[in-house]
Amino acid sequence: MLSPQQTLQLSAYADLYDKVVPQKHMLRQINDLIDFSFVYQELVSKYCPDNGRRAESPIRLFKYLLLKVIYDSSDVDVVERSMYDMSFKYFLGMSPEEDVINPSTLTKFRKLRLKDVELLDMLINKTVSIAIDKGIIKSDTIIVDATHSGSRSNPYSPVQALKLRSKLLRRCLYETDEHIKETLPEKNTDDDLEHEMSYTQALIDKVSEDEIRINVPKIKERLNMLKETLDDIRDHYTTSKDKDARVGHKTRDDHFFGYKSHIAMSPERIITAAVVTSGERGDGLQLPELIEKSRNNGIDVKTVIGDSAYSGDSNLKQAKEEGFKIVAKVNPSISQGFKSESEQWEYNKDAGMYVCPAGHMAIRKAKQGKKGQQKNQSEVYFFDVEKCKTCALRDGCYKVGAKSKSYSVTIKSNTQTEQLAFQETEEFKRLYKSERYKIEAKNAELKNVLGYARAESYGMDAMQMQGAITMFAANVKRIIKLLEESK
Repeated sequence: MLSPQQTLQLSAYADLYDKVVPQKHMLRQINDLIDFSFVYQELVSKYCPDNGRRAESPIRLFKYLLLKVIYDSSDVDVVERSMYDMSFKYFLGMSPEEDVINPSTLTKFRKLRLKDVELLDMLINKTVSIAIDKGIIKSDTIIVDATHSGSRSNPYSPVQALKLRSKLLRRCLYETDEHIKETLPEKNTDDDLEHEMSYTQALIDKVSEDEIRINVPKIKERLNMLKETLDDIRDHYTTSKDKDARVGHKTRDDHFFGYKSHIAMSPERIITAAVVTSGERGDGLQLPELIEKSRNNGIDVKTVIGDSAYSGDSNLKQAKEEGFKIVAKVNPSISQGFKSESEQWEYNKDAGMYVCPAGHMAIRKAKQGKKGQQKNQSEVYFFDVEKCKTCALRDGCYKVGAKSKSYSVTIKSNTQTEQLAFQETEEFKRLYKSERYKIEAKNAELKNVLGYARAESYGMDAMQMQGAITMFAANVKRIIKLLEESK
C-alpha cells in the first residue's frame, strides 16, 4: 500500500537542518530546484492503493538511487551514510531521529517498481525542461558522441571474478599494514570454484573480525564489493553471463565487453537525449533517434556536431531533407556504409574496421584498384573465416567451403562533394573546434565522477536504468552550476 506523497515529518529536532545543512549545499539546492513529485506520479500505478503493508515512499527511494550516483557508493554504503549524515537525511525528507531502510529495499525498488518504466527518456526530459524554463538552454545545436561502460561481470569466469575482487581487497589491506599478510588465510592456488569460494569466505570472515579496520572507507568498499560478488555466484553459481553485453572496440587492438551510451548534448553541456545499446553497435546509426528525442525534449535542432562516425550517407541525406547541418568530417568508408538497408554492416571509426551483423570485426583491410582509372577504387575488409563457419547468421552471408569472407566498399570521389565543400568553410571549422570537445569532457564526468565506467548490474534494462539516473544527476549538477554563475 502506498501512502500519500511524502512530506517532511514533524520533529522536535527539525531545526537542526537549518544549522548543519548550509543553504549552498548541493543537496539542498537540488531539493529547491526539483519538485520530485513527478516520481510519485509516474510510479503510483506500480503500487496497490489500499492493500498490504505501507510501502516506502518512491520519492525517497529514488533519491537514495540519486545519492548513490552522486557519491559513487554501494547500496549498503549509501544507506549507512544516511544514518549519520544530516545532509542526506534532509535530502531524503527524513526527520533527524528517523531510522533508515534496509539496503535490500533499493534492489526491490529497482526490480519491481522501476521495471518497464521509460526512465531514461523521462528523467532527461525532466531536466531539459527545467533548463529551458530557467533560460539555460538557448542553442539549437546538439553535440553527439558515444561512451562505453564495461559489463559488471566482464568476460570473467566465477573464479576469475573472485580472484580479482580478493586481490583488490588484499591490496587495500597491505597499504594499511604490511604485516597483515601473515594473518590472512592462505590464498587458493587452483581454479576450482569451490576452493576459491571457501577461500573468499575465509578472507571475508578474517577481515570482518577487525572492527576498526573494516571501517576504513577504502577497505570497507572493497569488502562490500567482494561480498556482493560472492553472493551473486552463490545465487547463480556463475558470475552473470551478461546476455545483453557485447564486445566493442575502442581501437583496432583495444576492446571492451559491455555497453555503449550514445549521447546528445547542448553546447551548455546539458544532455538532451541518450540511447543505450550493446557495445558493438556503431555510433552513426543512432543519430536519427538522438535527434528525434532531443526535439521531443524541446530542442529545435538546426546543427549536429560529431566525429566522422556520423557522416554516413543516410545521416547526410536526412540533414538535407530536414534542413539541418551536420558538422562531421567525411570518411569514405562511413559515407558508403551500407550496400543495402538490410545488411547492417557497421563501420567502427575507432578501429577503422567494419563489424558484421553478428558483431565480428574485420581482421584486416586492403585497397583495390588504382587512382586515375575509370573504375572506382574500393576498400575490402577481410573477416576471420573460422568464426564465419560457426556463426548463427552464416546462411546467405558465408558460402560453405569458402576460404575467406570479405566485405567491399566502393570509394567514390564525388559522392560527398557538398559535405566536403562545407568542411572547408570557416563556419564548419569554428564549430568543430570550439564545440565538439565539450562532449568528451561530459563523457569523462559520467565515467570518472559518477561511476558510469562500469555497469552496476546485468542486462540492458539495468544499464538503461543506471544511465537514466547518472545522466539525471549530471544534468542537475550542471543546471545548479550554471544558475550560480548567472547570479
